[in-house]
Amino acid sequence: MVVFILVMGIGVVGLLNLMNRTVLHSADPLLQKQALAVAESLLEEVMLQPFTVCDPAAYDPAMGACAQAEGAGPETIDGTPQSRYSPATPFNNVNDYHGFAMNDGIYAISDGATVIAGLEKYTANVTVTEVGGDFGLAAGEAVRINVRVTNPAGEEVVLSGYRFRYASTP
Repeated sequence: MVVFILVMGIGVVGLLNLMNRTVLHSADPLLQKQALAVAESLLEEVMLQPFTVCDPAAYDPAMGACAQAEGAGPETIDGTPQSRYSPATPFNNVNDYHGFAMNDGIYAISDGATVIAGLEKYTANVTVTEVGGDFGLAAGEAVRINVRVTNPAGEEVVLSGYRFRYASTP
């Protein structure tokens, strides 16, 4: 009888220990899934932008040339720097996102002032790197877009995408 109680006691302690670990880490997949959703959304936003030699806002068809060549990072248009959140001078090319970061929470594209509820402790950053040489092209003819999102537990999700220049003008 004593042996039975001892064996059952060890079994119950083992089961409770297992349940404790399971409950302790049960939210981890949710944090990873949310970071993945943020990274996918931001990568899609960048990938949907044009990838041209000329900055789309500065192209003058009458001139037949670039009024402003596209560079890494946002440009300044009429004295105003481009911003993801600006309706007047928005990011309008893949390269504009180079160096873009959200270090104090994740913001919606329509509002750079209010953090999306539940995403206050997430961070994200984007890098755009010329990789045309990897494909036998001129360096600037292809780019790799890396989106890195860190969740509140400090775990990172990194997604990458490639864009190839399809036109010299918008």
